[in-house]
Amino acid sequence: MRTASRTLLLATTLAFVPAWAMAQAEHDHAHAAPEKLGSVHFPTSCKPEVQAGFTRSLALLHSFAYGEAAKAFAAVAAKDPDCVMAQWGIAMSHFHTIWGPPMEADFAAGRAAAQKAAQGAPSARERDYIGAIGAFYQGDGLPHAARVVAYEQVMAGVAQRNPEDHEASIFHALAILGVAYNSPPDKTYARQKQAAEILNRLLPLEPGHPGIAHYMIHSFDYPATAELALPAARAYAKIAPSAPHALHMPSHIFTRLGMWQDSIASNLASEGAAREWAATTHPGATPFDALHAMDYLEYAYMQTGQDARAREVVERVAEVKSFDSPEFSAGYALAAIPARYALERRAWKEAAALAVRPASFPWEKYPYAEAIVHCARAVGSARTGDLKTARRAIAKLAAIQASLQG
Repeated sequence: MRTASRTLLLATTLAFVPAWAMAQAEHDHAHAAPEKLGSVHFPTSCKPEVQAGFTRSLALLHSFAYGEAAKAFAAVAAKDPDCVMAQWGIAMSHFHTIWGPPMEADFAAGRAAAQKAAQGAPSARERDYIGAIGAFYQGDGLPHAARVVAYEQVMAGVAQRNPEDHEASIFHALAILGVAYNSPPDKTYARQKQAAEILNRLLPLEPGHPGIAHYMIHSFDYPATAELALPAARAYAKIAPSAPHALHMPSHIFTRLGMWQDSIASNLASEGAAREWAATTHPGATPFDALHAMDYLEYAYMQTGQDARAREVVERVAEVKSFDSPEFSAGYALAAIPARYALERRAWKEAAALAVRPASFPWEKYPYAEAIVHCARAVGSARTGDLKTARRAIAKLAAIQASLQG
């Protein structure tokens, strides 16, 4: 549902500055600033000269910069082959705790790193961490949800045995959220509240920790509880402004609370930062973080009646051909942005004409994202009286549902 006064919104600065120009200005400004990923403390038995690199890798991990974190941990391992915690970090980088099952290649890489890490750690604390991630990768044929539960159960013991180790508690809180995200919906949010209780206890002790603010947002990312995460949303982008996800994540709460202008600013900044990273790591490719930010950006534009700006986002998405990493959030954005633009405007012919594209995206891995397109086509076709096309789209949805249930 659209909200807020168009007159008021048109009076803002954004009404006179092209959205992409503003994002580029923020991008250029961020480029000149020193990297800031937050403050983490994780002593290891690795050589002293790699500790700074390990700490940076861990900060990236806490902001879900998984690809960058894996490369950073690998660089630590190259400098210190005996640093088993670098292998732990690589394994953790391929375990996307609340994102759903990793792709086969990610799982294989993570398992290989976990096995290398298990070959020998000099301290009981490090063996604890390695044992926890090993629990996720153990066995064959286990459902993803069962692996997440196994990891959380072991991580609970790690936190208990290391009460002074804040990282153990923070990772345990995230593991609890992982179980919640991979379980049937619970409108009491019991697990989320359990995670938030842990994080709230640590917040005064580590106010600059990226994971605490980040996971607090995930704990309360629901309409009934979103207001509780507003302080964390305000803080996270300031704690880790170099991480695209840290710039985007506050918009989850802004969206829940109808704070559309804040969401627009958040996602413009996130898209700019994501493109800056990709320009050096994957030249010519569209970063999935940018697409995720564009998804929220387009929604905020639609909610505030800025249809022309929303159309610009749709047009830019239509030009996407390649990706830095074909994550689910990228597929969701590719499907949802044009579908939302058509349906919100009741442009039924546009909705009926939507196609699953680009062909270069691995849609077969994310059929639930592809389903968004078929749903929009079904609605648009039915509204325009094209029942034959509507039935085909509905049949496609039924096939996707059956494949997911199987």
